[in-house]
Amino acid sequence: MTNEHKQENTLSRWRLILGQEADAALSGYGEGGQLPLTEEEQVMDAALAAIYDDTTPGGAPGTAHGSNKGRGAGTGHAALNLSKWLGDVRNFFPEDVVSIIQSDAMERRGWKQLLFEPELLAAVKPDIQLVGTLLSLKGKIPEKTKDTARLLVKALVDDLVKLLETDIRRAVTGALNKRQHSPLPSLSGLDWKLTIQRNLKHYDQERRIIIPERFYYFDRARRSKEWTVIVDIDQSGSMADSVIWASVIGSIFASIPALNTRVVVFDTEVVDLTEQCANDPVDMLFGIQLGGGTDINKSVKYCEQFIEEPKKTLFILVSDLYENGNQSALVRRMRELREAGVRTMTLLALSDSGKPFYDERLARQLSRDGTPCFSCTPALLPALVEGALKGQDLGELAKRLGTN
Repeated sequence: MTNEHKQENTLSRWRLILGQEADAALSGYGEGGQLPLTEEEQVMDAALAAIYDDTTPGGAPGTAHGSNKGRGAGTGHAALNLSKWLGDVRNFFPEDVVSIIQSDAMERRGWKQLLFEPELLAAVKPDIQLVGTLLSLKGKIPEKTKDTARLLVKALVDDLVKLLETDIRRAVTGALNKRQHSPLPSLSGLDWKLTIQRNLKHYDQERRIIIPERFYYFDRARRSKEWTVIVDIDQSGSMADSVIWASVIGSIFASIPALNTRVVVFDTEVVDLTEQCANDPVDMLFGIQLGGGTDINKSVKYCEQFIEEPKKTLFILVSDLYENGNQSALVRRMRELREAGVRTMTLLALSDSGKPFYDERLARQLSRDGTPCFSCTPALLPALVEGALKGQDLGELAKRLGTN
């Protein structure tokens, strides 16, 4: 690519970012006072203008694709225009940018009709923010759209499960299933690493092989429901991303035979979604009601009934800790759980974006009592779960992993 072409490419990108108002500043680089855009760039420009130019809020995209005039709030067949706009966005922008544009379309333009028409919803790329909005509006979704909405949520859940399941299963089995050895010989359970390490002194230099004096075997028998994992999820509106991630992770836990998984969500009331979690995480998400107040103490009290063997229990609280219930009772309950041997952690946020807003004073109090509080990306959670099951210091582990 020549320097001239590189300059044109850079200018075109800036033109797309800045919009039509940048034409005057860039007039020296094109004919007729405008920087020339390719046909593809004109479509991209029109799609961006529909969201980011100074148009009438709430307007559907116009039909003037390929033109730098007449953009923004359109008239006529709004649903048709919106469907075409969605197609243009998905065709010409990278996936991560599509998610941002869709989110901005709803926030800046109020295009909630994205979620109410089956044809439009089917054209939307499923992402965390969109599904969070969908769940918050699920009581208003018309009957004709519910099946499409469910398919969209299922597509996202399937993607998240694929992303996380292998690492979470590996973390759990790594912590629980290979700690003890068995005197019973089993080729499939042979611990090759330990067998080689312990028999290095029996290396036959002439034959260049190790002649083992003793073999070591893993205890392959898994005790069903060896551990109890309780995921207690704050479903207040500010926790939308975390609720979705935590729900999917809860469903993965529920599929692991060695774990007795309980999934609970709360606002001012407590709802046990364990059965839906085990059967279908999509059902579970549709059982969540985003928004409302917060009574963390009430939810922790509810969860206490599932703790039969404290030293074999992991309690994960997902919350921003803005407690509207009895805060002192909450602190006391969490301290008593730790003193009984329960391994506890608080995830202030479980998402890929941004620092969480949370009650810093309460977080410090819980941390002093032995319940570390941190934000965490989903990719780092398997390591934290493995560390918790192994009895590691989660505060130190979180620092090494770089969580907030």
